[in-house]
Amino acid sequence: MTWLLLVGLPLASAFAVWTTRAGARASTVLLVTAAMTSIVAIAHAVLPDEAPVLEGYLRGDATVQLFAPVINVIFAGIAVYVRARVAVELPTRRFVFLALGFLAASNFALLSHHLLLMWLGIEVTTFAAALMIVRAEVPTSRLASWRYLLFSSVGLALVVLGFSCLTRSMELSGHAATLLLDEMPAAVVGPADAWRQLGVVLVLIGIGTKLGLAPMYSWLPEAYDEAPAPVTAMLGAVQFNVALVFLFRVVHVYRPGSGELITGVLVTIGLASVAVSTTSIVATHNFKRLLAYAAINHAGVIAIGLGLGASASFGVLLYVLSNAFIKAILFLTAGKIEAHYGTKDTKSIAGLIKDLPFSGLFLMVGTFALLGFPPFGSFLGELLILSALVTSSQMFVFAAFCMLITVSFVATGRTIFPMIWGQPKQARTWPRQRLTGALHKLIFLVLLLVLGIYIPPQLNALMMTVAHSLEGS
Repeated sequence: MTWLLLVGLPLASAFAVWTTRAGARASTVLLVTAAMTSIVAIAHAVLPDEAPVLEGYLRGDATVQLFAPVINVIFAGIAVYVRARVAVELPTRRFVFLALGFLAASNFALLSHHLLLMWLGIEVTTFAAALMIVRAEVPTSRLASWRYLLFSSVGLALVVLGFSCLTRSMELSGHAATLLLDEMPAAVVGPADAWRQLGVVLVLIGIGTKLGLAPMYSWLPEAYDEAPAPVTAMLGAVQFNVALVFLFRVVHVYRPGSGELITGVLVTIGLASVAVSTTSIVATHNFKRLLAYAAINHAGVIAIGLGLGASASFGVLLYVLSNAFIKAILFLTAGKIEAHYGTKDTKSIAGLIKDLPFSGLFLMVGTFALLGFPPFGSFLGELLILSALVTSSQMFVFAAFCMLITVSFVATGRTIFPMIWGQPKQARTWPRQRLTGALHKLIFLVLLLVLGIYIPPQLNALMMTVAHSLEGS
């Protein structure tokens, strides 16, 4: 029952912020709330409580135990960033209210054991994020927000249409129509009919829109580029993972009867996403857009791995968890860099390691992790996915994948590393950076290294349980 605190605490704090004149204290409320939800999530991961809540519509199963601490700890790091920016840019009461609503909806979606409720929670995060993307001083942010909403609406329509097809299939096979995860496996037994196959395809493409997968990806670079750094981190490291859990739920239920279809769709859109992102990475000189294209690339890698099934499931989880902390580090660091230099043009920045030592260090280490260097978990996760491609005889996909990630590897390094090294282009004195201001990113980095060097037995067992669920119900 205490799982409900993950939703109740942010909602109560949001109400308090909206109904009182919080002022500068609003960011403190955000930080304290995020810290409390992180503690609750970690406590439930250590001491599992899988008892159903609200007649089984909410449940803290193994997937929740794995992902709730990740998204809440990352959100706490985002709150630290917002609190540290108070001296420079006071967050509005509206922003903090929306951020707390975003956190509550994310946790609600994660806990939901009903696909429609889960998707409803994700859409609430979409509306909150769309409002946070808009900045009065950046006119182009309004267009980015509208495009984000437009594509999200299309994705929502596809998912709802897919649900209609899936429930119709259940009725035609003599089962009661349901989207409750505990009841769905019994309702989808037997060979898949055309309604079910169509529904699965529509749902996969609809979720892919939220993840930034091809062909519905063009909203992502604009939204990530125009949004403030905390909002970009929320989209890339929090909402992305909640939407991914939704995809995990669908795959868990439908892989036994529609395994070949799921493999075909996910591998195809995954490889297409890696291809379009690689082309864009080569051409861009905007470091925030480069990170956005890298996010599309990583979403493609995850889709390919998830499509392969059991042979890649653990690698997918390792890659997903590592990717969450990589995004949090890089997007928050990018916000710091943009605020100091006043530009996102990579050609206008050099000597970052001298101007902003901690930001330069985190950008360098984050880029190494982004590119899949050891000893980070992203290296091992990608290696396991590549191995699964070979063992499943997907040799064309393997060859194309290797070629594309090599090109993106070179293009990313060629763009990012000149920003870090060399002589600063402007002789300016920057405020001294304090380690305490970067402590949240240091914690993310430690967690990233843990995933690559030594996974504690309890975490490993939890990951194995979730990986097994990806093989099907």
